[in-house]
Amino acid sequence: MIQEYLNSVEKFIIIGDRVLIKPREMETHTKSGLVLPATVKEKEEIQSGYIIKTGPGYPVPSQEVDEPWKQNAAQPKYIGMQAMEGDLAIFLKSSTHEIEFENEKYLIVPHAAILLLIRDNHELE
Repeated sequence: MIQEYLNSVEKFIIIGDRVLIKPREMETHTKSGLVLPATVKEKEEIQSGYIIKTGPGYPVPSQEVDEPWKQNAAQPKYIGMQAMEGDLAIFLKSSTHEIEFENEKYLIVPHAAILLLIRDNHELE
């Protein structure tokens, strides 16, 4: 399911501690068969979707002294995130930014807004 979205967003570079999510369609029927109108879905505070891409993580400030005669500046360092491509994320809807690319809707979500990750291979890194 994730592979069909990867081809169109390979050029995206996610910045910092953000993730790119393809939102899941919300259920329109309850378990008892009651139909939920669109206004009920819009009021929901949490949402779910599959993580398509992740940023490098939380940036860490450099401890090196800035010396202008150095040719190569130190590469930025990051603290990694728990979220990985392919995870199903449950996140706070209020923290998301919606974008549309090639007629597909995506959400940019800060890592701190993710409440729960569901991973198929059960590896926690």
